[in-house]
Amino acid sequence: MNYYQDITLLPDADIALGFLWQKIYQQVHIALVEQKVDEQHSAIAVSFPGYGSKGFPLGNKLRVLAKDKAQLEKLNLTGFLGRFEDYTHLKSVQPVPESATHIAFVRRRVKGQARIEKDMMDKARRWAEKSGQSLEVCLQQLEKSKPSAESKLPFIWMESQETKTRTPTSSAKFPLFIERIELQDANEGLFNCYGLSTERGGNTASIPHF
Repeated sequence: MNYYQDITLLPDADIALGFLWQKIYQQVHIALVEQKVDEQHSAIAVSFPGYGSKGFPLGNKLRVLAKDKAQLEKLNLTGFLGRFEDYTHLKSVQPVPESATHIAFVRRRVKGQARIEKDMMDKARRWAEKSGQSLEVCLQQLEKSKPSAESKLPFIWMESQETKTRTPTSSAKFPLFIERIELQDANEGLFNCYGLSTERGGNTASIPHF
């Protein structure tokens, strides 16, 4: 990644920072989908320079990165963020500093309570069939390793365009949990259409951090 462009979010008394993140990141996601390199991947990445901030844990800045300056110019964030110009400050495309270190932001899937309960019941049924123990006994044993539905990772509420199109009456909103990973070395790779690093073969696609 050799070039970047920063978007600073500007909340006010009427629009909270968390709500603004939803709107801005949704537009960036749509822009990345339009420039994707295949059905699931993007050559363009995002970064959260204020990750871990007090207040809203993603801070108030979204950074978009690419290997070539032309990729960011073609992305046309000015056009996608036009109706939010009062709530964003979009800087010009700049070269990445040579002193940058390496980092990755990845998506983490966190199961909701209903999904956890269903998975536990399915696992207990399979165990009961194999072991000959009662379902109740198997559930009690599995309770010791039951995962929690809670997560301390920061997230953004997103809207799935695919779900919205396929089943308009269903809720298309979901929390996109984001984790920051420190890396020692730069790793080549692709990113998903949220601009987050993919993990393949033990390697996580890296981005510059500064």
